[in-house]
Amino acid sequence: MKRLIFLIPLLLAGLLSAADRPNILWITSEDNAAQWLGCYGNADASTPRMDALAEEGQLFLHAYSNAPVCAVARSTILNGVYAVTQGTQNMRSRHEIPGRFRSYVSYLRDAGYYCTNRSKTDYNFKGNDRAIWDECSGKAHWKRRPEGKPFFAIFNLATTHESSLFPRRNEPPTRLKPSQVGIPPYLPDLPEIRSDFARYHDRMSRLDEQVGRLLDELDEAGVADDTIVFYYSDHGGPTPRGKRYLKDTGVRVPMIVRIPRRWSDGNPFEPGTRVAEPVSFVDLAPTVLSLAGLPVPGHMQGRAFLGAKRREPAEDETEFLFADRFDDLFGMRRGLTDGRWKYIRRFTPNLPGGPYSFYPLQMPAWQGYRKAWVDGKLSGVHRELWEAPQAVEELYDLEADPWEVKDLAADPAHSERLASLRARLKRTMIGARDTGLVPEPMFGRLNGDTPIADFEWKVDDAAELAFLASESDPAKLPRLVAALGSDDPILRYWGLQGLLILGEAAAPAAEALEKALGDEYSVNRVVAAEALCGLGHEARGRQALVEELKRPLSEYSLQYLVNVVPRVGAEAIIPDAWIEDTLRDRSAGEYVKRFAKRLRAERK
Repeated sequence: MKRLIFLIPLLLAGLLSAADRPNILWITSEDNAAQWLGCYGNADASTPRMDALAEEGQLFLHAYSNAPVCAVARSTILNGVYAVTQGTQNMRSRHEIPGRFRSYVSYLRDAGYYCTNRSKTDYNFKGNDRAIWDECSGKAHWKRRPEGKPFFAIFNLATTHESSLFPRRNEPPTRLKPSQVGIPPYLPDLPEIRSDFARYHDRMSRLDEQVGRLLDELDEAGVADDTIVFYYSDHGGPTPRGKRYLKDTGVRVPMIVRIPRRWSDGNPFEPGTRVAEPVSFVDLAPTVLSLAGLPVPGHMQGRAFLGAKRREPAEDETEFLFADRFDDLFGMRRGLTDGRWKYIRRFTPNLPGGPYSFYPLQMPAWQGYRKAWVDGKLSGVHRELWEAPQAVEELYDLEADPWEVKDLAADPAHSERLASLRARLKRTMIGARDTGLVPEPMFGRLNGDTPIADFEWKVDDAAELAFLASESDPAKLPRLVAALGSDDPILRYWGLQGLLILGEAAAPAAEALEKALGDEYSVNRVVAAEALCGLGHEARGRQALVEELKRPLSEYSLQYLVNVVPRVGAEAIIPDAWIEDTLRDRSAGEYVKRFAKRLRAERK
């Protein structure tokens, strides 16, 4: 009995602290970069409610989605851990993550919050996405919380998703005439692009109305003064060179936070402030816990930028950006930005810059852009997007060149800055244990039952070799060939990638590549075959790829293989039987089936 009497005050204190916490509302939208809002300087925009919210709160000028695609970005937000640390960087993957990566939602619920999600999940790792919430559905709402409980609620608004620009019947006239809209210099001035820009402004105005209705609900219920409001987009987009790109048009998002006076302790910014310090999605989980008065768990990699646990940004604070497989197309890029300078590095510069997925090619703007390239009507940065090889490194001064059209990487005046950012990116990747350095087709076989995030591998050696491989420097040929003899398949992969990227300069390594066709890992055999094709051994390389189709392969190994087949012109020698068997195979992955469907359509 004495023990029970002793516990009662503690239990009551817990209930009181739960009831005395702020409500938190997150309003998120899809696929719209900061460039589309009036409060971020777009003169064509009509977004009065979001503009007013920015005047009432803080507008973050340099807020970034760490990845320019939804599921990858969302996994980073949920656990406060970079997707590349968790192994969730590849789009539409369900790889297992360690149990220590708990979501911010679980900590809020433990503290007495009623947590609802309406209703996007798509967290990109193995498990039941909906189970972490009190309610997760198209009807979920903070209004259904138990009496006395604070709420945390997310409303995901899909009005601005890129698919909203796919062709529709009976499309109404746009508010702006296509001839009136401003087209930024990173895109060619084409009718399809103008039309989609005009249409997207209408989507943004519709989004603005939806945001306004959610804010009105707070007022009508009398809880606005007790509710901290966030508005942000899940990443940039949706028009060409937006979503899936590490340019600001793909990763710089609108982020507005309104904190009522009652809960303003720990908020150093006055209403109406335009905050210059950089923040990114990895910071959201620690920040929301900080605002709720909760400790920040040690596994979270971000910085609480508001609330009692706010940590001031470092003098050289930078945000880490990453892009890997998007839907059906493999590729690897990394970046850093402090809001003023942007450094981008391609680890697969042998691949063209567009598209990074076939999905957006349903959009008229993308179709018109691609046709203009095919017809030879583009030049400069407009043409470069579609071609290979791409630049290994890019450096931009975002203050002087906000649209990132003037690459300074080759400018001797910036060589010191370039070298510093290159070294910092390598340190960042090693510190994050960037699992993008491990080929996804090796996941599962390499790490067995251990989540890839817990797998012990030579991250320092892999990072060093990946940087070397992507340099495309013939002088590094001996080191690349030597890597092919490693007992580590990851290092063999990067050695092979380096030879592939070198192209004809790798001719002395032809015998080593031939030997690599017998590697125990499919992805390494496929890279060797592609590299041989680049050396003029097309018949040998293509035949090796077709032989690979006959092997029992994992979903991701097969997906990687069908990425390479069209790049080396091997589609014609794929047997019809393989196409039909793949289409009948219920276990075949969605993207592999799409490839088989394209092949069958082309043969009719």
